Amino acid sequence: MALACVETVFSPVEAEILRSLLDSAGIPAVLFDAGIASLIGPGISGIRLMVAEEDASAARAILASPH
Repeated sequence: MALACVETVFSPVEAEILRSLLDSAGIPAVLFDAGIASLIGPGISGIRLMVAEEDASAARAILASPH
């Protein structure tokens, strides 16, 4: 399964909120680089929110809508 990055954020809390938002909409998502971001510190290393390629456009639409 190929993955697509739909968002990059610098806060582990924000990354988890966005992952949960997609999950609640039925779109499985995973966080890449969350461990290194926690080790280095927020704001330095981005955390990538990844979804299956076929879910990418729907995920971006959900993320773009007001929460």
